[in-house]
Amino acid sequence: MPILVRPFAITDVAALAAIANNKHVSDNLRNSFPHPYTISDAKQWIQLQSKIKPTQNFAITYNGLLAGTIGCTLKEDIHKKNIELGYFIGEIFWNKGIASKAVSLMLAYLEQNFQATRIYAEVFENNIASMKVLQKNNFFLEAIHHKSLFKHNQYFDAYIWVKPLS
Repeated sequence: MPILVRPFAITDVAALAAIANNKHVSDNLRNSFPHPYTISDAKQWIQLQSKIKPTQNFAITYNGLLAGTIGCTLKEDIHKKNIELGYFIGEIFWNKGIASKAVSLMLAYLEQNFQATRIYAEVFENNIASMKVLQKNNFFLEAIHHKSLFKHNQYFDAYIWVKPLS
């Protein structure tokens, strides 16, 4: 089961739109992530990513098919040694170990290409699968920000998972 993390290509547009246009996926992402997710959204995202150097957001492939995305946000100012990690897997690819392997590959890339000392991920309270992915990659639960997330007219706790880097 080859799982790869690679830069996006314009040929990924249709596949990205197909896996991203899913309420179960968008329910665990920020409100800035559009739903419905269109071909136009996918094309704009991929074009934007092609301009960012070094690459910060990648396609996740499973057996040659686009299965999800993984990326990072480099923090600034007094937080400049921190990187926020984010990812999603298309629902048809859930429960195959793809996210765990993608996070592992992304961590290696981040350690080689950036000088961060701390990587963290913010997870919705009900996204147990994502929390397990982070645990498998040696993240620890640093904090729970109670009712700090607001989506679909509801408040959710944010679980902050952290991995210190050497």
